[in-house]
Amino acid sequence: MRLCVDQTGERQDVTALGEADVHKVNLLTVIASESYEDFVGALQSDIKSTLRDRPTKVGADFFSGRNVVVDDEVVSFDKNQSAIIYAMLQMSGYLDGATERPSEKFREQANEGGFVEYAAASIPALEGDAKKAVAVQKMLESVYDPKALEGMIEQARHKETKNKLNDNFRRKEFQELWSRINRMSAYTVRFDDEELRAKAVSKINRDLNVSPLRYEMKWAGQKGKVSRADLDAGSSFGQARTVTEDIDFAAACSVKYDLVGEVAQAAAITRRSAAEILSRIDKNVFDLFKLNPEEFIRKVGKLIVEEKATMVVEHVSYRMTDQTFDSTIFTERMPESASKAYASKKNVQDFVFPDSKGERQFAEDLDAAEEVVVYAKLPRSFAIPTPVGKYAPDWAIAFKQGSVKHVFFVAETKGSMSTMDLSTTEQTKIECAKRLFNELSTSEVRYHNVATYADLLNVIGGME
Repeated sequence: MRLCVDQTGERQDVTALGEADVHKVNLLTVIASESYEDFVGALQSDIKSTLRDRPTKVGADFFSGRNVVVDDEVVSFDKNQSAIIYAMLQMSGYLDGATERPSEKFREQANEGGFVEYAAASIPALEGDAKKAVAVQKMLESVYDPKALEGMIEQARHKETKNKLNDNFRRKEFQELWSRINRMSAYTVRFDDEELRAKAVSKINRDLNVSPLRYEMKWAGQKGKVSRADLDAGSSFGQARTVTEDIDFAAACSVKYDLVGEVAQAAAITRRSAAEILSRIDKNVFDLFKLNPEEFIRKVGKLIVEEKATMVVEHVSYRMTDQTFDSTIFTERMPESASKAYASKKNVQDFVFPDSKGERQFAEDLDAAEEVVVYAKLPRSFAIPTPVGKYAPDWAIAFKQGSVKHVFFVAETKGSMSTMDLSTTEQTKIECAKRLFNELSTSEVRYHNVATYADLLNVIGGME
């Protein structure tokens, strides 16, 4: 984005307009696909993150714990080395004593190429290594130049996300577990179609609500000067004015919908069943379609799926097929960022990428538990088919023989053990997984959803 120009091509900046008028002329109108609050919140969060990630001054621990890639080599410093570098920079006048920021002397020598030569020769912690001297210079430049480390951090992160299979995968205990769970399965469900239709109609009549289509317009101006405190308080934008209007969809749109087909697809049922259900629901409920067709289709489909879910668990049966999951599923998709990486000890890969704090704690507990031999954070492509969609459990665990009641275990980690905290679809997927792992006569693997490692031990102890 650039400041606007007038009819002669002159840039309308502070010099041309003055402090008072520059923001009035250079007015940016944003049409956001999200709600205005979501847009502003994400924008301010990004700005705050950028400000916080960039250090504002140099302290004794400034260089420790930061990885910088120079010529494909990762350079890092410990706390002792960081303190030595900091002291030498102060003594040599490369830091401003009052602000603890890089001094004019540093900037001049950095631009002229003299700083690297000085640092490599004079700072003991760098051991005469020019790459380490370059890393120090770039980290110092990052205090006042947000682009100083561009490409030097991402390369290090990229290296860390090469999450290869390690020796734990080849352990006898995991190979025994993997041979028991890597076969793909198929399911069969037998229940009365008419029973599903009747219960679905009742559920839709009782629970369906559809909000009318509406548009909302908001106006707000950004303050001329914004401090970090303003960003933290979410007050960098002026107070918004709002206009909200409902849309008469029937009058405003001529789009035609294959309602039966859309509902059948959303609910994974036949067109005949979808037509039967739609024809039986209350007229006033059916008329909600006119308010918001997309929401009507989505919610009707969801309600049918939920009703189907409550019925299928008692009638589903699984069989094992001849197809198997290949070990390449563990490495076929690399994480985009290493920011959540946990360097594990007993996982079959070098890193665990947890989806939540609970999963991170679970992985740490598995590593610390003496009775755990090896485990795997299962990839999303390790999917079990269920009548309400594919389901991927979280963990596969092999315990020491004789340490627990069941040596091989597959676990799903949820924030709570209570079924009240799970949706109907989630509950159904979990119940189907229990049926697959716990009730197949050939299975030596047990499965359950747990919240913590302590829950896992309690569940194992209570299982037959």
